[in-house]
Amino acid sequence: MEHKDSARFKSTIRPTFNPLRAACVVACCGLVVISACNNSSSASFKKADTSVAAKPAAAAPAQDSTITPPPAVAAGPIDTALYNKQLHWLANKDSSGRWPAKAAYAYPNPGAILPFKRIVAYYGNLYSKNMGVLGEYPPDEMLSRLKGELKKWQEADPNIPVQPALHYIAVTAQGAPGKDGKYRLRMPFKQIDSILHIAARINALVFLDVQVGYSNVEAEIPLLEKYLKMPNVHLGIDPEFSMKMMKKPGTVIGTMDASDVNFCVNYLNNLVKANGLPPKILVVHRFTRKMLTNYKDIKTNPNVQIVMDMDGWGEPSLKYDSYKAYVSMEPVEFTGFKLFYKNDIRKKNSRMLTPKEVLSQKPSPIYIQYQ
Repeated sequence: MEHKDSARFKSTIRPTFNPLRAACVVACCGLVVISACNNSSSASFKKADTSVAAKPAAAAPAQDSTITPPPAVAAGPIDTALYNKQLHWLANKDSSGRWPAKAAYAYPNPGAILPFKRIVAYYGNLYSKNMGVLGEYPPDEMLSRLKGELKKWQEADPNIPVQPALHYIAVTAQGAPGKDGKYRLRMPFKQIDSILHIAARINALVFLDVQVGYSNVEAEIPLLEKYLKMPNVHLGIDPEFSMKMMKKPGTVIGTMDASDVNFCVNYLNNLVKANGLPPKILVVHRFTRKMLTNYKDIKTNPNVQIVMDMDGWGEPSLKYDSYKAYVSMEPVEFTGFKLFYKNDIRKKNSRMLTPKEVLSQKPSPIYIQYQ
């Protein structure tokens, strides 16, 4: 059962970004500040996100939309012994026997990235400096910072190679309904093209993240098909901003069901089979129980690798509690862990977790995201 205060929020979402007001609410964190408690007695948990500003913080160069990015992983036979070793290491099976989950880890087809590499991603949007580190800095500085993080993760675990990624919010929840009343804004393709070109500079994966607002995955995901057909482009979905209760984004935490996840899995599976692609990765953000309902009904697929990403922010004990309650105790396939450069250190005497501390969790996260 959720804590009785789990639906308490403070929303400052606006159709147009007001930096002075945002700074008063949470310094440089963005327009929406969401507070939630998990079911642990010590777990008062918060998460922040934003709407896209009316104008870009720094104009991104227009790019040709016909791009052939380098494949991130070459297709080929899977080393069965390595795969089993990696799964055993990742699961770090505890006394409950919960991991690996029954029927989890659908044996991947050739070209699979997980669990052979650990993905370390920068998250954000080019239109806003407040939605994450990806849009906060010019590309050269952003990539330099990402490379610094890659080195730390490789040193923390030399056994699994690190794989850089850019996790771009391609559809953003909005505080205004827009012309169609859907409370979401689709990014122009030229912005996605810019991300692909930036990612190609360091052979990074690209994740396109979707915040559906009043829309749904059935309407939004197919519009990204030309990108999802690319071998190094993957998908993320954010239940926080799936407003099935028809409330304005930021006023309550949204929700998705296993049926939404299964639609995405089936869609990606069909793209993989039709285009001869290596397996796709689907990242599902989560930091409360109600954000994802009927998790046991999620169907794994050898062409789609599902990552449940612990997406909340706060001091270390709260992040540990949330990871345990909503990710490791409700297993699907692979797990992820999000770190916030600003929000994780907002509370006095708090700090960001180190790579070794994150890797000590059971199971050890294979996808790492920085905002």
